[in-house]
Amino acid sequence: MQELWSNFLFILERFTWASLLDIVLVTIVFALILYLLRDTEAQTLLRGIFLIVILITLLISLLDLPGFSWLVETISPALIFAIPVVLAPEIRRGLERMGTVSDLGLFKHRSAKANEQLEQTLQSVTAAVLQLAQRRHGALIILRRKQFLDTYYKNGVLMDSIITPQLLMQIFYPNTPLHDGAVIIDDNKIKAAACVMPLSSSGVLNATVDRSLGLRHRAALGISEVSDAVAVVVSEETGTISIAHRGRLIRRLDSDRLLNTMRALMTSTEVLPRQKSLLSYFKLRKPEQEEETDETNA
Repeated sequence: MQELWSNFLFILERFTWASLLDIVLVTIVFALILYLLRDTEAQTLLRGIFLIVILITLLISLLDLPGFSWLVETISPALIFAIPVVLAPEIRRGLERMGTVSDLGLFKHRSAKANEQLEQTLQSVTAAVLQLAQRRHGALIILRRKQFLDTYYKNGVLMDSIITPQLLMQIFYPNTPLHDGAVIIDDNKIKAAACVMPLSSSGVLNATVDRSLGLRHRAALGISEVSDAVAVVVSEETGTISIAHRGRLIRRLDSDRLLNTMRALMTSTEVLPRQKSLLSYFKLRKPEQEEETDETNA
């Protein structure tokens, strides 16, 4: 213990502005890692790793354990290379978010004609979704914002059709060839149908006990995690209408809330949610499914 205190005083006596800058840079790196891994299952793994590192460091510092110290020094380099491999999907998703052109706020100007066409598209989608919800026909509609979705519409059936509520209802009619999959809307047209979306790997849906959240909701969250698209989901079991955007799910929408939410997301230039504090990165945010449930019960 006395040796540890002596080392602390030794470091404190030689503390300079360069040392302060060094600490700040290390803090920024760890904050960036937490930011990239927020709302993922890897966040729990990361907390466990930090706890183990702290315990091992204290154990080696307080006790004379030559064998254990040698073992830690031997396997530490391998662990440093193993952690990025384990967390590769989450790191890749975070880098894609940071590198999205739309996050830079470029090309904000939208012409009056484009606004009118977008409004017609949203009105058609709203009308179709309400009819599908009343009939409890499952549906997944992806609205492209600024990030291209070429990889996903190419695995479906290309259509390039004008958007009408009747066409969308026909696509998602049960047991038709195109009903199983997602519709991608691009440039105010139905670009493709029966598209396969990536499934969410986050723990958002695992935090709810609602069994109506199936593969459609996981696919909606998945595409919202890897792009800036807006995903509209209709539950086949309950007829509930939901919207997924940036890895968050907004549930139990009526016609007005659906239209206003889509309009806000499609015209907004702010696509990354703002966090209140750095401490919030250490916690999984409360899923909006639970928030909506609380509001309904109230």
